[in-house]
Amino acid sequence: ALQERLYASANTRDAICQPMVDDLRIRTGCEGSVARAGLEPEDLDFLSSKTEMHIEAIRIAYAGTIIVEKEFALFARVLAQLRRQLTLPVTIEFFGDHSYRAREWFDASWMNEHGNLPAAELSAELKKCAWGFAPMGLTDDKPRYNRFSLPTKFVSYLAAGLPVITFGHPESSLTKLAQVYHVGPCITSGDPGVLSRELSDALSESSPLSKYGPEILRCARNEFNMQRMRVVLHSCFEKCAATTRHNAQK
Repeated sequence: ALQERLYASANTRDAICQPMVDDLRIRTGCEGSVARAGLEPEDLDFLSSKTEMHIEAIRIAYAGTIIVEKEFALFARVLAQLRRQLTLPVTIEFFGDHSYRAREWFDASWMNEHGNLPAAELSAELKKCAWGFAPMGLTDDKPRYNRFSLPTKFVSYLAAGLPVITFGHPESSLTKLAQVYHVGPCITSGDPGVLSRELSDALSESSPLSKYGPEILRCARNEFNMQRMRVVLHSCFEKCAATTRHNAQK
């Protein structure tokens, strides 16, 4: 209730995804805009010119904290079986503050932890990977989290030009975004057989960037254009300043 009162009484309002903006409009009667992590012009230039690189291993990046560990453990178990069938070795590369070495699903023979890296170093390391992994909850036990959370890791993967493996409930904001923009396989089933088939098809792809690159760029330009978001934000500030001057003159 406090959040809604603050939102309604503010001069400018934003949220991290359109479903949250829509929900807040219904609950408060007030309009808002989408503001979130985005890509700078140089990032978009990089995506426009990125070419397929030769890979000797399928490195799957995971950036940040694991929030939905049950889903992550399922992914790890299926991938552990699948990697024996693939022609190239598969690794998961962890980037973030937390260590998962003590988890029963963690296997140090093909999982690597890099710690929490500065932004520029993280970007460079992500660009060495072949895929990004972005899981959400498969059940709707936490509907508000599913519908309103949009993990920044997804933006980081796009900026690095990585196809994204999206895994989660079909009603999550992340899954819906991945269904609009074909930036990688979008998996909504928790059935191990389905997950294995989807991952096998994706990781066997000989030219993932050729397949997903145009949509990665389109998604980045349409949804995460930082320059455009700044223009909207500055416009909001200018309107507030004009209203303040007008009221002061009265």
